[in-house]
Amino acid sequence: MADFDLAIIGGGINGAGIARDAAGRGLRVLLVEQGDLASGTSSASSKLIHGGLRYLEQMEFRLVREALDEREVLLRIAPHVVQPMRFVLPPQAGLRSPWLLRFGLFLYDHLGRRRLLPSTRTLNFTDHPLAKPLRHRYRRGFEYSDCKVDDARLVILNALDAAERGAVIRTHTKFISAERSDVWTLILSVHGRRDVATALALVNAAGPWVTPVGANVAGPPTHGSRVRLDAGSHIVVPKLFDHDRGYILQVEDGRVVFALPYEQDFTLIGTTDRGFAGDPATVHPSDAEIGYLCNVSNEYFRRQIKPGDVVWSYAGIRALYDDGADKAQELTRDYHLELDDRPDVPPLLTVIGGKITTYRRLAEEALAQLAWVIPMGRPWTATTPLPGGAFAFDGLSKEVKRALDRWPFLPEALIRRLLRAYGLRIERIIGDARSLADLGPVFGADLTAAEVRYLMRHEWAQSEDDVLWRRSKLGLHVTSEQRAALGRFMADDIGNAGV
Repeated sequence: MADFDLAIIGGGINGAGIARDAAGRGLRVLLVEQGDLASGTSSASSKLIHGGLRYLEQMEFRLVREALDEREVLLRIAPHVVQPMRFVLPPQAGLRSPWLLRFGLFLYDHLGRRRLLPSTRTLNFTDHPLAKPLRHRYRRGFEYSDCKVDDARLVILNALDAAERGAVIRTHTKFISAERSDVWTLILSVHGRRDVATALALVNAAGPWVTPVGANVAGPPTHGSRVRLDAGSHIVVPKLFDHDRGYILQVEDGRVVFALPYEQDFTLIGTTDRGFAGDPATVHPSDAEIGYLCNVSNEYFRRQIKPGDVVWSYAGIRALYDDGADKAQELTRDYHLELDDRPDVPPLLTVIGGKITTYRRLAEEALAQLAWVIPMGRPWTATTPLPGGAFAFDGLSKEVKRALDRWPFLPEALIRRLLRAYGLRIERIIGDARSLADLGPVFGADLTAAEVRYLMRHEWAQSEDDVLWRRSKLGLHVTSEQRAALGRFMADDIGNAGV
């Protein structure tokens, strides 16, 4: 008998989403990730849950409709990490006309089952506060709805729920190869030590590594050259505006670029599209991409920026299904599932592409394709909150008030940040503390020892980067000395725990 019903390679949003869904249907699930959860593409996104307004031009109506529907689902099941955001779209002379933009936004409002978010409105930029950051040539624009997301935390919460439903989540576990007989036999490497696991079905959800992983799976590859790697880069600069809206900026080359409020003090600008070849672990923003994003921003905003103003930048690799489009930005963002279900051998499902917005639907479809070989329960994730998310989609302020009543000694900013990350599970961090000092040393910003211990013991955090850049976004707010102190604390805690 196999150790597991389902083995999943890849700890990004697709792998974690499939693991959660499968575990909740009663399957024995193993997920292996070569690094940290969300350490690849899933933490290098634009931090948005959106339908994809520009995909309407590519006639991807099914994708947009599904993404808009999922936007509402995620807003309900993860109101701590997914929150509404309004976006400002200023028409740009010589590009898409205002009437075309308004028609596109009308479709955007009506394609999906929008229940929770307000519809589009037209803005007169004369003395409008949302126009103040923009250059004076813009006279009117539009405002529409989408959502923002803490992308890496969405991955963590799916993995956490999967684990609490019985899944085995193994980070820093490298997949070496898989052999087919009556079951799959996976050869794994854990810190150089060989390990073996068996499973009835195998899912390759390795994202940018989908092709090399597929090459180490017994049998002929099923997807071949139909995967195209596409790099997208973002920059972070001191904030360009003081409100909570985002901006969507049209570019002459046909792309759109977002400018988003980020971590209170900054603006996040992205993304680019360029073909990529090589090791996905080595990707980083090029000088040309940084310059490109600065130029796009300068075309719209009064406050001008240059590469020297960039305080942080990052890049991620999208493994897209190659539909034959000439330009990277024209490749479909839809997911593609390829099932190798040859007779008398266990099945292999390969996941190509996809958006963070549609990960949950992808997981449902993936399991539907495997249901013939593994008996499982019915779909369930559309109505079950992710850990900590059992409150109303617009109830965060109410939860802040309740938390302040219970722990009046804590700063409101800390309570609000913890609620946005952990939702109602902040009780597991704060517990019976009666003063801020009871939460232990502070490692810069408002990161306490109590929070770090929780992340290490319950959310697989092993390094400073795991804590500062994925499970929180506090890396922009700590000094090198504070980071070093955090590293020493984590090493001592691991040592004291006998790990």
